[in-house]
Amino acid sequence: MANFRDILITTDFDRTLTAPDTTIPKRNLDAIRYFIKNGGAFTVNTGRTLSSFRPYMHTVPVNAPLLLYNGSAAYEIASQSFVFAHEINLNWWEVRQRILDRYPMVWIEYQGADAHYMIRKNPMWESFCQANHYTWSYASVGDDLGPFLKFCIYGRLSEPTISHLFHGLPDEIRFMDEMEQWLRLEFANDCVVTRSADLYIDVQPMGVDKGRSALALKEKLGRKVLICVGDAENDLSMLDAADFAFCPKDAGIKDRYQNLCCCSDGALADLIYNDIPSIRI
Repeated sequence: MANFRDILITTDFDRTLTAPDTTIPKRNLDAIRYFIKNGGAFTVNTGRTLSSFRPYMHTVPVNAPLLLYNGSAAYEIASQSFVFAHEINLNWWEVRQRILDRYPMVWIEYQGADAHYMIRKNPMWESFCQANHYTWSYASVGDDLGPFLKFCIYGRLSEPTISHLFHGLPDEIRFMDEMEQWLRLEFANDCVVTRSADLYIDVQPMGVDKGRSALALKEKLGRKVLICVGDAENDLSMLDAADFAFCPKDAGIKDRYQNLCCCSDGALADLIYNDIPSIRI
């Protein structure tokens, strides 16, 4: 019988645990249950917020705190509370204005502990949030939106799906490239800027990333081995921190790490059933 008691797995969610259409292959869910039943510790390590992961909270079997907001926070489902939550040490409204002074037409979303917030009216954003079951609201300048955990920039919202954020047109990608570099310089002392998709930029507190949160959880749980799985640039810190790192073979970073099968075919199941038994721990 398999024994996974020394192992912690943290995995990205979108296009790693899920297929590109955000469904979760049953093969993955069955494999995770098998892994946990045989002593393994498992959780997601995602840029998603508490609000955006909540629809999956009782679908994905986890037995360790969720790592959310690209490592800015850890949330324990059993106690319904944050284990930790790192905040950006800046005034949100001043940050927002600095960005709009430079790029007046971008869509900036505040991602708080309870909801996603937008200021300007955007019917497609409303449809996007509703389709993905986010808690969302509009806010007025000066409102208290709770802990400043992360914010994001959307390059375009032309349809209410997450998948379209991964497929920008050349001119859209060039614009997001420029904006990403400007954000890195403008907030270099206070924030980490991460390109999570072609048309999506995450900004979180300085000193916080998926890798550091995964290592902290490994220590907290007393596990000897950290195995991480991811597919994109915002997963690099987690993959580099891991004792063993993997990615689906259809990932954008597939040339950098050992490949599993495509995410739609059950990459996590591939790891648990095929790769972990061959690892010498």
